[in-house]
Amino acid sequence: MVNVIITGTSRGIGFELAQCFANDGHQVLALSRNEGPIAELEHQNISFFPFDISRSEDIRKVENFVSENWTSVDILINNAGKFLNKPFLETSEDTFEEVYKVNVLGVAALTKAVLPKMLKGGHVLSISSMGGVQGSMKFPGLSAYSSSKAAIITLTELWAEEFKETGPSFNVMALGAVQTEMLEAAFPGYQAPNTAIEMAEYIMEFALTGHRFYNGKLLQVSSSTP
Repeated sequence: MVNVIITGTSRGIGFELAQCFANDGHQVLALSRNEGPIAELEHQNISFFPFDISRSEDIRKVENFVSENWTSVDILINNAGKFLNKPFLETSEDTFEEVYKVNVLGVAALTKAVLPKMLKGGHVLSISSMGGVQGSMKFPGLSAYSSSKAAIITLTELWAEEFKETGPSFNVMALGAVQTEMLEAAFPGYQAPNTAIEMAEYIMEFALTGHRFYNGKLLQVSSSTP
């Protein structure tokens, strides 16, 4: 049994991930602004509270929960993401910044808060996008989103180097098309080759075992374009 924190659990991959880990007997802290879908599961292995990754007071809630309920955190999955599909010239500075507050600054803040509770054998797994991979196909309207996802890839490499002696391990998955609400918003009508539950099962397996073989690595998990 492991203790795992997952962000962005109100829908899509995060929602399925929380169930996968919980059904496998692990203890899950499921974090999202809308806790309704997770609450409705009434799963004995899932704890939750409303959480906005861009709010420092909510980051402290996570620290307090871990201190009061767990001795350590085994896995942190940075899955939460803010999506924006809008022409660059029509994107305000505030809107651009909002994307980065969730996708980059929030991820960094939560990771920083959780790290002191993680042991050498722990695993921080961040979820990025193929749009953030240098040299991959790019799409108009995704300047804020894809560039923020590129930042997470580089952060992962830097964290792995900085903590290589003490742990935990850090890896990042750049996902291709998965049939979620976010994909529908980006590419209306496009049918992805993978469902959210299929991707969640793959991510869970890697989160549990991948850190034994990888550290500071980007895994491109994509079989299609987009």
